[in-house]
Amino acid sequence: QAFFCLLLCIPWGSSCPPSCQCTERAGAKAVLCSSQHLEEIPKDIPRDVVFLKLDANSITRIPSNAFRHLSNLQEIDLSRNAIEKIDRAAFKGVAAGLRSLDLSSNRIRSIPKEALLALNAKLRLANNPWHCECALQEVLWEARLDLDSVQDITCHTAPRQEYVGKPLLQVLDAGVNFCSVRQRTMDVAMFITMFGWFAMVIVYIICYVRHNREDSCRHRDYWRSLPRAQPQAD
Repeated sequence: QAFFCLLLCIPWGSSCPPSCQCTERAGAKAVLCSSQHLEEIPKDIPRDVVFLKLDANSITRIPSNAFRHLSNLQEIDLSRNAIEKIDRAAFKGVAAGLRSLDLSSNRIRSIPKEALLALNAKLRLANNPWHCECALQEVLWEARLDLDSVQDITCHTAPRQEYVGKPLLQVLDAGVNFCSVRQRTMDVAMFITMFGWFAMVIVYIICYVRHNREDSCRHRDYWRSLPRAQPQAD
């Protein structure tokens, strides 16, 4: 049994990223890259990896198709990095099979809802400097969030100062709807735009009428200035 356990800990294959350890867990292949000072996701991760640990590094971005070639991937740990940006197609290709995604303790302020709502994975989003907005609200209501960490999704910034520092779930439970706020803002912007176009049309019509009136007056004055034919004497 000890010999069998030793075999599981032996790195497999030469395709393992230089800063990572490749091993097996319960017959599934794992790539362990924790605390390796990585600034980006390694490009040479083996295709048959199931568990991927990239925690405690200095990764700042998850680009589009970052894991697309890893069709067997079930768990990704990206916690305790410096992630600020997540592209819309960051998890394209692995969304169906992914079971767990840890993005906690990063620098994420906002995230495209398309990046997360396509996932069936359980998400950990706690301890990020979130800007509370409609997209985050939709993620909270529709995504599969880890229930143990949902209370730690806190508003670092928000449209109103009274929400800052409060758990997003608490703010939403109080009846706040960030999506309706955005809709009202869009409605106001549309009204202003329509009013601007209407005002331009009115100004154009007024200028057009005034211009025609001035032309008419000039023509009338011109004809009046012409000498009139004198009647001939019999």
